[in-house]
Amino acid sequence: MARSRARHNPADGKAPVRRAATVVAVVFLLVGVLGFVPGITSDYYDLRFAGHDSEAKLFGLFQVSVLHNIVHLLFGVAGLALARSVAGARAYLIGGGAIYLVLWLYGLAVDHNSGANFIPVNNADNWLHLFLGVGMIALGVLTTRDRTAR
Repeated sequence: MARSRARHNPADGKAPVRRAATVVAVVFLLVGVLGFVPGITSDYYDLRFAGHDSEAKLFGLFQVSVLHNIVHLLFGVAGLALARSVAGARAYLIGGGAIYLVLWLYGLAVDHNSGANFIPVNNADNWLHLFLGVGMIALGVLTTRDRTAR
């Protein structure tokens, strides 16, 4: 028991990977909620359930739809559930990061004005997905580096 306490801050009782996963999950929940708030989401009344014709933009930059917002909310809920254990938190960060890298590739490959852009994504989303993918994987690896070296 004392050995495991030395690896993380005893004040909050969470390993660094669990804290990182929790923060990421809360951010996804916040983004999911904000996607439904007029004013924070510009052109809110052009928000569609799905598809490239949803003209709503979170912070006036990231194209969103109801489906896109729901995915953020579900991703946040999954993160909170998985952050309850070190293995789950690591899987959430690394696996979620991989998912976001796939979304980045999807955004590069899909014609943003076609029906295939059902999520929807735009260039700002593409850059964000790349950043999220790399960042989440880095968090998952770096916050568990001492545990995986053993």
